[in-house]
Amino acid sequence: MTVQKAMGCGKSKTNDLQVKKCDKGHISVPAMRAALLIQRWYRQYVARLEVRRRCTWNIFQSIEYAGEQDQIKLYNFFTYLMEHFTPANSERNLISHIFRENDMLKDIEWERYFNYKNIEIPEDYCGPHLTFPLTVSNVTELVEAFRNKQQLHSRYVLQLLGETWRLLRLLPNINHVSTCHKEITICGDLHGHLEDLLLIFYKNGLPSMETPYVFNGDYVDRGKNSIEILLILFAFLLLYPHDVHLNRGNHEDHIVNLRYGFTKEVLGKYRLHGKKILKLLQKIFSWMPLATVIDNKILIVHGGISDTTDLNIIAKMDRHRYVSSLKPPKQRRPLPKSKATSDHDIDVEEAEAGAGDNTDGGAEQRRRVSSLTNSSPSAGLQRAMVQRRSLQTLDDELQERRRQAGLNMGSPHREPANHQSFCSDADAELTEAVEADAEEWKQIVDLLWSDPMTVDGCMPNEVRGGGCYWGPDVTEEVLNRHHMQLLIRSHECKQEGYEFCHNRRVLTIFSASNYYDEGSNRGAYIRLGPDLVPRVIQYQATRTTLDLTLRQSVGRTERSAMRALRQQLFAHKSDLTSAFQQYDPDNTGWISLKDWAVALETVLHLALPWRVLRSQLVNSAQDGMLDYHSWFRELAISNPNKDLADTNVLETLYKHHSNLETIFRIIDTDNSGLISFEEFRQTWRLLSSHLKMDISDEAIMDLAHSIDFNKDGSIDINEFMEAFRLVDNTHHDISSNQNRAPP
Repeated sequence: MTVQKAMGCGKSKTNDLQVKKCDKGHISVPAMRAALLIQRWYRQYVARLEVRRRCTWNIFQSIEYAGEQDQIKLYNFFTYLMEHFTPANSERNLISHIFRENDMLKDIEWERYFNYKNIEIPEDYCGPHLTFPLTVSNVTELVEAFRNKQQLHSRYVLQLLGETWRLLRLLPNINHVSTCHKEITICGDLHGHLEDLLLIFYKNGLPSMETPYVFNGDYVDRGKNSIEILLILFAFLLLYPHDVHLNRGNHEDHIVNLRYGFTKEVLGKYRLHGKKILKLLQKIFSWMPLATVIDNKILIVHGGISDTTDLNIIAKMDRHRYVSSLKPPKQRRPLPKSKATSDHDIDVEEAEAGAGDNTDGGAEQRRRVSSLTNSSPSAGLQRAMVQRRSLQTLDDELQERRRQAGLNMGSPHREPANHQSFCSDADAELTEAVEADAEEWKQIVDLLWSDPMTVDGCMPNEVRGGGCYWGPDVTEEVLNRHHMQLLIRSHECKQEGYEFCHNRRVLTIFSASNYYDEGSNRGAYIRLGPDLVPRVIQYQATRTTLDLTLRQSVGRTERSAMRALRQQLFAHKSDLTSAFQQYDPDNTGWISLKDWAVALETVLHLALPWRVLRSQLVNSAQDGMLDYHSWFRELAISNPNKDLADTNVLETLYKHHSNLETIFRIIDTDNSGLISFEEFRQTWRLLSSHLKMDISDEAIMDLAHSIDFNKDGSIDINEFMEAFRLVDNTHHDISSNQNRAPP
């Protein structure tokens, strides 16, 4: 009887009224209540999953941005060495090649350097063949070859890159495109995800005169097929130069590539000619256009804008001078001969002198670093005049840095006696030129690195360390000033592949699905017709997650994020232990969960909701108290090489794994993948100086000998980095239980 009432269609005589209502197609009150209860439960269920998904997202993004901060801090330290140490210094020479400008060579010399004609193609080569000028069949064959995991021969790679370089030099800084009775497709970050690009082509069609494309930067790094994506896009650019448009992103930068995988990928796939390929790509990146404008109404840039963005300045600058957006270019105007022959030139290109590295670490707040272009209002002039600071103060600073780095303790280089008189004569010209360069540089950094924020105003983007955060008022002012109606940008991964903000006047598009992990996000692209109304198409280039329920998909991504977070926690074990002990003056080994959360944020600066994450990070707590020594064991992270080196060296290695690999890549100038014991020692001295910590040469050499398995006196970089990668002991258990997850 009760069940019949709940169902609302019973047959008893005592429920005649409800029988009549059922006969008439109406729902009974109990049935309605049941439906509302189910609906409420489902909404709460979905809401809880959404909270978990957003929390997972914050973990991935916080770790990603922390890595970008580390990249910029390390680069600032390198500029400090270049700016303050003498050219004869050996450690300075280790990194000096990444600061050299390639434009010293004339075009004809570049043609000779990148000559591909002497490279022979073996008879057993079974990859794609190219003929120039390219044909449609050439390019479609190239796409199919990459789809089938084939590799293009280095002769064709160099030839294709050379033709691309010649074409890009003819293009303006801002491409102007017209819809003209056809739709334009706009793609965001691809980051080496070839499967996403191929899926876009499958759904939308290959680039052609009838199907034009705008690709909005960040083609490389992180993914495994960055070089294939570049070669496909460059081939279509050569085939349809008026219908394929490529904007530059912040990852089209040879210094960024050292950290995020593209340099390693190219050298691994093209061992013989990889160095030439990378040098040519360095030039190509500097010649990529900075923006695209559609019908004079839609502005497309990679990162964003600032309150000083001026398209007129951007349109007129020499974009190729900005080889890396992390540093301003060399001074354009020639200096007097007396200065040019001086042993200690002022290198305007080497900016900021590692200002962030010289400050007290305790003053740093919530994972903030100095923004590249916003350190001070007169930063450009300060960089140029840095050599004129007090020599006595500078000497003390250099001596301390030399002591920390284990460098030559001789007297630092001093300026010639006539230096001050020269500077007083050249100040006006130098100031004018440097300020002009600084303004152009800031325009580029803002275009490539900036992110929108919800509140009005414009402030340095101290989370990334470059560009700015800009608000709705800045969007309104800049777009209205240039008579635009919409800004399309990329640069930020979005869970749905796209996101509107600023009263729908800013649209973020991100085309690399599964960016952090399988199922973490969708990819998307935009179709824009003559009506200039953007139509967003979403997709996900994976088969694994198609059969998973929402709960299973969120759980899978959540486990991946927690695995990455536990590794971060384990890598900072010593720092966390010290922070915990501050809340445990009696050395009981116990702290409150509140103090635990505060200590985690104080050490890691990830701005995460630690109390929300507590249930996943803490398995055992008693009355709100945590045994923090046992907690480290609960993280289920193991060190596979704990017997190979002392604890101090190992923790430094785990904590700064990416920085160490970046320095290795820089020091490996011949791109052999091998470094000597002495280079290994110098790498660690650079890293320890950057981190302001003491690591003995004895500990470093013990580590080197422990990893030299074949005893040939050299170390394989890839094997070394893999040997000291943290292992998550829960991974196998999770994988084995994944198929048994509840539906």
